[in-house]
Amino acid sequence: MNQPIIFAIDDDAQVLRAIARDLKNKYRNDYRILSTSSAKEALSSLLELKNKGESVAIFISDQRMPEMEGVDFLQQAKEFYDDAKKVLLTAYSDTDAAIKAINDVKLDYYLTKPWDPPEEKLYPVIDDLLDDWQNGFHPDFKGIKLIGYQFSPKSHVIKEFLSGNLVPYLWLDADSEEGIQLIQLNNIEIKDLPVIFFEDGTMASSPQIIDIATHIGLNPEVKNEVYDVVVIGAGPAGLAASVYSSSEGLKTLLIERKAPGGQAGTSSRIENYLGFPTGLSGADLTRRAVTQSTRFGTDFLSPQSVKAIEVQDNYKKIILEGDKEIMTKAIVITTGVDYRQLTTPGIQKFTGAGIYYGAANTEAAACKNNVVFIVGGGNSAGQAAMYLSKFARQVNILIRKDSLSYTMSSYLIDQINGVSNISVCTGREVVEAKGNERLEQLNIQNVNTGEVYTEDAAALYIFIGAKPFTEWLSADIIINDKGFIETGRELQRYNHFQKIWKLERDPYLLETSCAGIFAAGDVRAGAMNRVASAVGEGSMAISFVHRYLAEI
Repeated sequence: MNQPIIFAIDDDAQVLRAIARDLKNKYRNDYRILSTSSAKEALSSLLELKNKGESVAIFISDQRMPEMEGVDFLQQAKEFYDDAKKVLLTAYSDTDAAIKAINDVKLDYYLTKPWDPPEEKLYPVIDDLLDDWQNGFHPDFKGIKLIGYQFSPKSHVIKEFLSGNLVPYLWLDADSEEGIQLIQLNNIEIKDLPVIFFEDGTMASSPQIIDIATHIGLNPEVKNEVYDVVVIGAGPAGLAASVYSSSEGLKTLLIERKAPGGQAGTSSRIENYLGFPTGLSGADLTRRAVTQSTRFGTDFLSPQSVKAIEVQDNYKKIILEGDKEIMTKAIVITTGVDYRQLTTPGIQKFTGAGIYYGAANTEAAACKNNVVFIVGGGNSAGQAAMYLSKFARQVNILIRKDSLSYTMSSYLIDQINGVSNISVCTGREVVEAKGNERLEQLNIQNVNTGEVYTEDAAALYIFIGAKPFTEWLSADIIINDKGFIETGRELQRYNHFQKIWKLERDPYLLETSCAGIFAAGDVRAGAMNRVASAVGEGSMAISFVHRYLAEI
């Protein structure tokens, strides 16, 4: 945490040097001493300090200054730091003004010049004021601040990006006290929300994700002209591949279009991962893996989307959105899957405004003491229900089947049955979402009787399975009828495989129909859809990459 500030203002340079010297002699170990001879300069700096999350403990201002009187300065400084202590430096002839200021600006003390010796006339006063200030002091958040409305799709996208990329931030609702203050101080119009304040005090209105990533250093330039291997997708499989690749000396680039961790990264609790008997969150697993990968030297681009792969002799050209090109010898595709979209009326309208695909972690706090619904009966839905039950008054899981046992692990079912505010509603589906600016109600149908009834709903979380992210692949990479990438022996089933494959050997186990391009994790046909198996496939893919590189 940065040191709180003691701010001194006096237009007399000699007096300013004296007060700054005495303050530094006594308080420099615990406070930062700022001083200026210009009241206007001091005021202009307060906005930047406020935006950066700095704390001001005391203002010490001269009364007679040409730009404005000290009382006027302290009055304006209150708009930025109302809790800061206020001290006026006065001559004997100004004591009447100082006494009046006690009522006008809630002046805490006035000091007459000179204050020698400071041990008797300055330090006891400042010590007392600092002790009083510290008793009520709560440090401001140092880091990124995001201001917006809770049920704003734009705000939701930014929150998901920041949390997914493990970037600490403070969410401030635009109607909160601190949110209102920052909006007013920076003259922000409501139409410009959401607004993000970076740690350096700069801000951006309705920012694009790519601009946020660039500002906080998540999207650096590519360092190497030619990589040994590029891993596309930073879910568990991609992270594992990057760790093993870099640790074994290969020049490795990891590209992620959204945030590392994939769907597993959004999980509130993974309880069946080997070596963690009490479980761990998807964010924790992701943080550990990203740290491990970058420590071994992996270059990481996020958010960046790959729009095409072209093969040139023994090299592969990766073309990013924006047409930037990257050359590599081998590729591992680990793009995973996306949540399937629910096409029910009203769902698209309120997506990001009460309706979310996944996102239990980032939006859970807004569900406090409310009733929420979950659509889906898989493990992701069960983990979300357990997490949301800590915030919501009631969590209702809606499934079409008559039991969770078809699609959910038994340990999760047992946990859900033991939580009093979670209900499993079988034979149910959402037929319409309704509301004004945000989701307010759901029309729910009993699939067995056809009866439709209406429930008030603060939020709806959707977990209805997933589809592979493979639309961007060229025709030379064979995918099955469900969009998953075929690898290894399974490629022999496709009649056009021989037209594509030109090597004498058969494809390796995780190799696609294009030599040197591999697939691992959920995007691969036949994958087990478990975190542990994805990690295993990612690491296994690198062993095949080594074999391939030895051939070329």
